Amino acid sequence: MAHAARQRIGNRSHQCDATATHTIDGTRAYALLDGIGSSSEVQEWTRATARRLATAAAACGSAETGLRALHAWAAAEEGRSDPWSDLPTACAVVAVHTPRRPLTVAWCGDARAYHLPAGGDTARLLTRDHNMRQVMLDNGYPPARIRPGRRNIVVSYLGHTDGEPLIGNDITEPEGRLLLASDGAYEPLADGCVPLEPLLAAGDPATAARALVTTAIDNAPAKRADNATALVADLT
Repeated sequence: MAHAARQRIGNRSHQCDATATHTIDGTRAYALLDGIGSSSEVQEWTRATARRLATAAAACGSAETGLRALHAWAAAEEGRSDPWSDLPTACAVVAVHTPRRPLTVAWCGDARAYHLPAGGDTARLLTRDHNMRQVMLDNGYPPARIRPGRRNIVVSYLGHTDGEPLIGNDITEPEGRLLLASDGAYEPLADGCVPLEPLLAAGDPATAARALVTTAIDNAPAKRADNATALVADLT
């Protein structure tokens, strides 16, 4: 199964998004982490943790089980429960593909997964953002009354220790094209009313991933472009 990831740093000091894949006995996991903050410490932690998540999800053959295990590991890190600590963390999305079985997806935070069916022209959003904008929408606030900055306040992330972990999950068909995207990759497209599908369907996975992040940065507000990361995979 062909797959590729591409990144642009935007105006941030560090690239703190990370992707990883891992395959065990034909089951492949695709993971994307969107680090919270911009520092070398966050960058290193996010890269290592993306690999850990992909390995865990492939080993158990389930996106949700793998993400819950990774969330528990992060929550148990020394100092994580200290309200004054500043340990690295990230939003995360992971997908697990086994041929002829439903694709499973799980997430925490506002990293997203999309699925474009084979031969289709409309991508389905598989995730639901865990951020204050979505919370306010769910509580009946009109979209026009919600300040843009609310979507940058996430209510779930790896290692979050306030109550039960908020982890979403979904399934879809095992064929087609998968996209995992950080908010820096999908938000500028949505804000600029740029259709996702022509970019996602553009050529092989490497071409599509490059088109997505390049277009995202080109459409981001001047001097406020976030890290943009896209992982694209053809599923068979």
